[in-house]
Amino acid sequence: MTDVDAFTDIPTTTLADLLGRGQVMDIGIRPLWGPVPRVAGPAFTVRCPPGDNLMLHAAIHRAGPGSVVVVESGDLDYALAGGNVCAVARRRGISAFVADGLIRDLAEVRDLRFPVFARGVIPIPGTKSAARPLNERVRCGGVEVEAGDTVVADEEGVVVVPGARREEVLAAARAKLAKEAAESLDDWETAHRARIDGILTDQGFEG
Repeated sequence: MTDVDAFTDIPTTTLADLLGRGQVMDIGIRPLWGPVPRVAGPAFTVRCPPGDNLMLHAAIHRAGPGSVVVVESGDLDYALAGGNVCAVARRRGISAFVADGLIRDLAEVRDLRFPVFARGVIPIPGTKSAARPLNERVRCGGVEVEAGDTVVADEEGVVVVPGARREEVLAAARAKLAKEAAESLDDWETAHRARIDGILTDQGFEG
């Protein structure tokens, strides 16, 4: 198992605790069907100007197996992809789409069980005319994403682990999960109450 594959065992909540708000996409980037499996993979980055989906359609033939295709768009008027694009992406081994935009053919995508994290659906497709470079830095859901960053997405949201921090974050996440697994609910409750009561006391709360 590669380091990237190992992130499928790490909840986004754990990663969010370690990385902070800046690496977590906003709540508009959400799974479009459920229950969705957790996915993790290296980012293959795409930029599509509003109303145009050419480069996402190009990317499905260029992204390697296991990739998470991350799309900067921000367009809420036209779909970036539909059922056939998702079917080809799935057949080529792409793990998921994470798109700051919309798709269509949701029933087909759900039946395929192809994970798509996006802002929603709309039935009208965009045009195909605007060529842009692939695998450059993009902004998706408020987070800067570099090609090769590890993208982890599940029903809680989408977190981006910077490529340079992959091993460090994976080790810290495993240690955090092991510590949590060794702690009983009774132990957690005792520590939690002491912490909360201490904060209240410091603020002069009585009750």
